[in-house]
Amino acid sequence: MSSVDRGRVRELMGAVLSAQGRTLPADDTADLREIGFRSLDFSELALRVEDELGDELNFDAPGLRRIATVGDVLDFIEQLQSA
Repeated sequence: MSSVDRGRVRELMGAVLSAQGRTLPADDTADLREIGFRSLDFSELALRVEDELGDELNFDAPGLRRIATVGDVLDFIEQLQSA
């Protein structure tokens, strides 16, 4: 599987938020609840990454529960691509 680099995933995350009139903060420690990034937004991000990869990401709900910050999302998507 090819991969989408962290910077590109961040751009895609910003696009998901921008479509809803919100802005992705520059700080990776920003809390997802504070910026309004919900599970539906994560699903949209995952679909965008999958489109770029041309392959599915396989992830489980328990892994998603540990995600609390922008950096956590970026780390999680990185880990999925290397799995």
